[in-house]
Amino acid sequence: MPEESIQAADDKLPEIVAAVDLGSNSFHMIVARIDQGHMQVTDRLKEMVRLGEGLTEDKSLSPDVAERALACLERFGQRLRDFPPGSVRAVGTNTLRQIRPDTEFIERAEAALGHPIDIIAGREEARLIYLGVANGLAAGAERRLVVDIGGGSTEIIVGLGFSPRMRESLHMGCVSMSQRHFADERITAKAMQKAELTGALEVRPVRELFRRTRWQKAVGSSGTIRTIASVVNAEGWCEDGISAESLTRLRDALIDTGKVSALNLKGLADERKPVFAGGVAVLRSVFESLGIEHMQVSDYALREGVIYEMMGRHQHEDVRERTVTSICRQFHVDLEHGQRIQATAQVLLRQLTGPWQLFEPNHRLMLSWAARLHEIGVMVAHSQYQKHGAYLLRNADLPGFTRHEQSLLAALVLGHRRKFPAQEFANLQQSDREPARRLCVILRLAVLMHRGRSADNKPNPTLVADADHLQLSFPGDWLAQHPLTQLELEQEAERLAAAGIQLSFG
Repeated sequence: MPEESIQAADDKLPEIVAAVDLGSNSFHMIVARIDQGHMQVTDRLKEMVRLGEGLTEDKSLSPDVAERALACLERFGQRLRDFPPGSVRAVGTNTLRQIRPDTEFIERAEAALGHPIDIIAGREEARLIYLGVANGLAAGAERRLVVDIGGGSTEIIVGLGFSPRMRESLHMGCVSMSQRHFADERITAKAMQKAELTGALEVRPVRELFRRTRWQKAVGSSGTIRTIASVVNAEGWCEDGISAESLTRLRDALIDTGKVSALNLKGLADERKPVFAGGVAVLRSVFESLGIEHMQVSDYALREGVIYEMMGRHQHEDVRERTVTSICRQFHVDLEHGQRIQATAQVLLRQLTGPWQLFEPNHRLMLSWAARLHEIGVMVAHSQYQKHGAYLLRNADLPGFTRHEQSLLAALVLGHRRKFPAQEFANLQQSDREPARRLCVILRLAVLMHRGRSADNKPNPTLVADADHLQLSFPGDWLAQHPLTQLELEQEAERLAAAGIQLSFG
């Protein structure tokens, strides 16, 4: 494969992989065997942690909920202890998106689990949910509406086949809705009506957009919807999935019971009771807002989507590559110039992989993508365009990228010229700080060598590192024939010196 079209790691996906879903209501883990592109689940673990209950006003976790979550992750970690790096992907959703970084809960959680945790944005969560659900359904040409109710957010997606066409993450879930409207355990008609109106208000901004897609089949996923389906089936109100009529009967039954602790519905487990009324209110609001008459229920959800995403990345179907290509097209990036910088950056990276410990596949990928994206800010304004580009990458909806990957990419683009942004790298998660700092140095040198934008410019330098001392050497009299590059290297040496990196060249 050509250097400029690097898409995924060349290493083979392990035969046994695991996905961990750290939701606001429950934590899930699945272990699966991968055989010739097919996934076979061999183990499942689930614990009702209710992480969302512990989120405080200052965006930290209450100590009891934090310890409950960490104890669960330690148990998951025991199962995953012998899994090699790259065979486990853990994703955090709504509550973990809100927790302040300075609480260091994520670091403690990673230590308990024994594997990194990716915090994913709401729309990325929606994409992965759709990927999981689509792979669990029979092949069909109909346009599907997928709804997933979590503890703190509800994802709504419309897609065709395996491709999501529209996706949204709404700030309501079974835990948050139950806390807001049923905290006193009373289920009254007035409280239920207020909860449903709250849900309708949340759906309202996107209601017409989703209605206009003219979806043909509604599918629900995850615990809340599966539990509702189990109840209406066990009570004899709907034989298959969830009908609008059966959901109304369920709502009325909750009101007639009047109290959370008194709920005695067939198919409703005790651990689900505290958040069940909130989940029913959320689903009712979605049914009413989007005109759903019947919903099929899927056994697959986010965690299965994570497994299929892992499989795709190792089969050179990394959605992040498509995202980068799309952004380059959207912001009218000079593709040939970006590819020349990418090629030079990869040559330099190969020379520093050992000395600078840049062995991770993602190091190579992030450097490649940053090289191609480094000029996207020019579309906003040429002045300070590295800052505009960093802002776009940090805040845009980038399918396939986790939050920390977006932050890393933004830091590289911000740092590719002018002052070296040491503080930007200090703000990254700890495991990314030093690799990102070193990748940025490589990117800066590659950009510098192609400032003239000539397709004929092929410097072919040699780069040697001794800790933070770099020696850059050019063949023959190349540097003497490029006095502007020599002057720029002198200026670059001064900028890098301020960041504690010594650059010599000749």
